[in-house]
Amino acid sequence: MKTCHRFASIKAEFERDVSFLHGHAERHRGSASAKTSAKNAVSVKRNMARALSTHLDRCRECG
Repeated sequence: MKTCHRFASIKAEFERDVSFLHGHAERHRGSASAKTSAKNAVSVKRNMARALSTHLDRCRECG
């Protein structure tokens, strides 16, 4: 599937946030902030899926 540059930038931004949250959760295992970061990472992944799906529906290049 061919996608536009905007799709790639949206995906990269979300993946950067997810990796940051996962990294924080790994570094601070067992702490309350690590648990919150892990939950937030799941939420960010869900938001990424929603944003990319919406983008595909509306973009002339991708959809």
